[in-house]
Amino acid sequence: MAPMTRAFSPGGVPGTDVAQYYVRRAAAGVGLILTEGVWIDHAAASNDANVPRLFGEDALEGWCGVVKAVHAVGGRIAPQLWHVGMTRKPELEHLYDKVEEDLTVKFSPSGVVTPGERIGTGSTEEEILAVIDAYARAAEAARAIGFDAVEIHGAHGYAVDQFFWGKTNLREDRWGGPDLADRARFGVELVKACRERVGPDFPIIFRFSQWKLQDYSARLAETPEELAELLHPLAEAGVDIFHASQRRFREPAFSGSALNLAGWARKLTGKPAISVGSVGLSRDLLDTFASSEPTLVEGVSELLERMEADEFDLIAVGRALISDPEWALKVRDARAEAITPYSPEALRELV
Repeated sequence: MAPMTRAFSPGGVPGTDVAQYYVRRAAAGVGLILTEGVWIDHAAASNDANVPRLFGEDALEGWCGVVKAVHAVGGRIAPQLWHVGMTRKPELEHLYDKVEEDLTVKFSPSGVVTPGERIGTGSTEEEILAVIDAYARAAEAARAIGFDAVEIHGAHGYAVDQFFWGKTNLREDRWGGPDLADRARFGVELVKACRERVGPDFPIIFRFSQWKLQDYSARLAETPEELAELLHPLAEAGVDIFHASQRRFREPAFSGSALNLAGWARKLTGKPAISVGSVGLSRDLLDTFASSEPTLVEGVSELLERMEADEFDLIAVGRALISDPEWALKVRDARAEAITPYSPEALRELV
């Protein structure tokens, strides 16, 4: 199950309703649950108090209940560690039931909100090291309360990805530079810190993407060789699985090859890879925001063909599992016609 932010945890504490939401999918054949993004313990990490956090006795107790419930039905579950960086939006404060942080405080490499829009100078060395430590403490907490793995959110233009992307990382010190290999350092040091806290046998998943919320056409790498500049040091630092996020999983990542982004991650690193993006659906996420019409079910046969060809190892299913918790069972049993189509209305309910 792909991580999908739903914001059903008042005060950042997941309750029994959140546990049952994940249990329904785990009990219906989903092998691994990747939770929605969870805040790490840093003052500028969040912008919504109803998104769960992975610090504080109350939140950790809530997650213990979620983990035990998922394990009870034979499932496995991993939290996605999240820091939004410069995407915090103080003008949205009135939408949330409870926001204690000052949303004008931001963490970033260079103070760039979107390409060409610089509103600050970026974070200090001390602040960068503090965020790395917050990720490591969250990973350690995840293992301590029984999660089966941890995923680091390094995609979509959020904090980690802002260091990777040349348009938001303008630094000239050790946390930046002209090449992707230079800008990879923040992610590499973050992974190393997490690995040190969780030990050698606890899986670390790393999610990355080309596209950003700030720019859907953005690309970190124009060639496989350039992508390797990012993925190789991350793999050496301790990443076990790469989760390659695309808007449409069926599209090739680079010209001259049919491999998608996950396929290239696997080929370049030799590590297992997760693919994701509009799985089983006729429209990608951004298109569905513009329409309330149900999204048609399609592409299931192509997905199975690609997995049988060993292009990637796992497929992360998002919106399709929100509308139909039994999606995996229906695909396994060749009952695609029985799948409930995704509708944006499903996002408003926790079922």
